[in-house]
Amino acid sequence: MSVKRPSKADFLIAAEDHSYHLSDSQMECFLNLADETLGSYDAIDKLYAQTIAQQPPEREFSKAPDADNLHGAWYVKTHITGAAQGPLAGKTVVIKDNVSVAGVPMANGSLSLDGYVPSEDATVVKRLLAAGATVVGKSVCEDLCFSGASFTAASGPVKNPWDLSRNAGGSSSGSAVLVALEEVDMAIGGDQGGSIRMPSAWSGIVGHKPTYGLVPYTGAFPIERTIDHVGPMANSVRDVAVMLDVIAGADGLDSRQKNPPAVACVATLDQGVAGLRIGVLREGFAIPSVSEDQVDAQVKAAVAQLQSLGATVGEASAPWHSGVALDMWNVIATDGAAYQMLQGNGYGMNVDGYYDPDIMSYFGAKRREHADALSSSVRAVALTGHYSLKNLHGAYYAKARMLVPELTRQYDEAFKDFDVLVMPTMPFVATPLTAADAPIEEYVHSALNMLTNTAPFDLTGHPATSIPTGLADGLPVAMMIVAPRFQDALALRVAQAYEQARGPFPKPPRR
Repeated sequence: MSVKRPSKADFLIAAEDHSYHLSDSQMECFLNLADETLGSYDAIDKLYAQTIAQQPPEREFSKAPDADNLHGAWYVKTHITGAAQGPLAGKTVVIKDNVSVAGVPMANGSLSLDGYVPSEDATVVKRLLAAGATVVGKSVCEDLCFSGASFTAASGPVKNPWDLSRNAGGSSSGSAVLVALEEVDMAIGGDQGGSIRMPSAWSGIVGHKPTYGLVPYTGAFPIERTIDHVGPMANSVRDVAVMLDVIAGADGLDSRQKNPPAVACVATLDQGVAGLRIGVLREGFAIPSVSEDQVDAQVKAAVAQLQSLGATVGEASAPWHSGVALDMWNVIATDGAAYQMLQGNGYGMNVDGYYDPDIMSYFGAKRREHADALSSSVRAVALTGHYSLKNLHGAYYAKARMLVPELTRQYDEAFKDFDVLVMPTMPFVATPLTAADAPIEEYVHSALNMLTNTAPFDLTGHPATSIPTGLADGLPVAMMIVAPRFQDALALRVAQAYEQARGPFPKPPRR
């Protein structure tokens, strides 16, 4: 199909945006040149259709009845069986609904993608199926995944498994809840500011954000290329480790990956913590106007248990962790998401690797059609990011990215004295759900006020595991274990030692 040619009105809009002043004759010349250039677009469209495009496979799926979806965590159910044998044989997996499962609808928590059906499985889905897993559905995630709470999805709030009136954490909200309720064995989540670890913490399960670039993001809907992560969630450290061994490794398609080393997390999982040095990150505790004493106390008690197992414990410091790091993340996530996810229709441009032109086209049209239905957190980013890019010209994004190496250096300096760093995953327990019609300031603040300890490690790329430590006021508290880059196995090894010392974690009440 031929690409529609621009009109004079189209080029007047473009000229105004670029501050060009064109005479009628100049305008005619540029329109003629555009017609010639767009002929190449027509040729590429035809060639792509002949050589790459494919139709979605026939896979059955269904919406979960309300009676079976009390917590609002299921987007659709399906049943896709994997290989007959493998490390995940017999395991059921739910996929966060920003990750493509071919032939199964994908909404990314938003009306702006609702109805889209991918034609190809994401790399992590292919690897899970090859390892024997059964994919049983898609889990609800937050609107375009831009929320650390669980009330922004177009389908409605995802409710905490411990208290239906509270947040489950986001944006991998449905994944965490379905694992916590044991409706599935394990889940895939995504993490740009803490979105694997935060719902894991508030729902009482184990979640691991891998080292940046360890697990291919191919086939997952991006937010910002420099902070996009995808990773495993489950009820036990062992299941998370097995899952990470399956999904890790380069796929040759994801530009985020720079020859990541092989990992073998299960192989070292039971080596214990005797002789390891654990750094209690000073700036991750007692954060003014953020931290709750009961949460800090529980995590320090968990550290004491690790010490009793033979670990050496001391205080570590990264001065930029609790203040500057979040400012850096705010700039990068705001400008970056506005530029790539919104103006760039998910994928942006200017890097090699995998693109999904179908989803870019679908989302580009639908996000304008349903613009007013986007969550206030997404619209806040869109408006502020547009202003920044147009008036500040991306310079502040550049400044923030140039500061990331110093933040990284501070953590790496701490790793010279300690093998891992620990702190609360979430500085406070799960908050009450915010109403959809709440004042905009309240809505946005309550969607993003819990990122203090998690977001910095999306910037630096260090691996981080969240593991529940106990309950406070009947709600889960979690410890986060951070390791040097590509030492994911070490973070999980420490988590495994703690899990065994802690004993079985209680289950949410049955309803």
